[in-house]
Amino acid sequence: MHAERPIGIFDSGVGGLSVVKALLEQMPAESFVYFGDTANVPYGNKSVPELFSLSRRIIAYFIRREVKAIIVACGTQSSNTLPVLEKECPVPIVGMLKPGIETALEVSDKKYIAVLATQATVSSRAYTKEIKNRCPDGRVLETACPAFVPLVENGQLEGEKTIMEVKKVAERIKKEPFDTLILGCTHYPFLINLIKKELDCGLHFVDPASATVAATMKILRNLNLLRTNDPSAVDHEFLVSGPPESFMKVGQLLLGTVVDEVQKIAL
Repeated sequence: MHAERPIGIFDSGVGGLSVVKALLEQMPAESFVYFGDTANVPYGNKSVPELFSLSRRIIAYFIRREVKAIIVACGTQSSNTLPVLEKECPVPIVGMLKPGIETALEVSDKKYIAVLATQATVSSRAYTKEIKNRCPDGRVLETACPAFVPLVENGQLEGEKTIMEVKKVAERIKKEPFDTLILGCTHYPFLINLIKKELDCGLHFVDPASATVAATMKILRNLNLLRTNDPSAVDHEFLVSGPPESFMKVGQLLLGTVVDEVQKIAL
């Protein structure tokens, strides 16, 4: 394996661009191939067998592209399929769950942690199991936010409908005495301003994207696979399974001109 190879990143849609943002900040010299499975968004209402079928197809594509590592930039996939995918994948593969939990446990004083996530992630109880495994006395409140992903996919980061949905979630959880909130889906950081407005009472907010990229960087450094060339020479590729126009429109809203071209492919 060579350091010049790209990193593969995938999500159901634009949510994983929060990971791309963190990668551009922490590892600007790295090339990457991003795949948004927009033909199948959202992942949060999929069954576990469906999630495996989708993720294995994407990973097989990345392996054909000779990536040096894969970031599963999706909380739903990280919670439901990653433990098996880690054993199957021939290159390092990193998800959102464990890095986010490690950060949350570091900053949480009371070890009472709330998690906002998709229905599939909440149903898996993956956050509760992992936090309890690491901190038996910890308490976890997992809440599904099924409306958030479609809102972000449509570029509705503000406005009456989005504010109403954020208020609904806030009302369900803000009476609980948690001190740390994990954004357990990569789409949710793009709603952080509205979420903070409803819930910010001295809370620690954890976006797993930064910790996930940091974990990936550590793995690549240990394998001598970090790219050290001129960052201006990197290649950033954005691929989707659905219409490229909608992804580009929302992608530019979220990341600006970094998303300068989007190509539709069939896996």
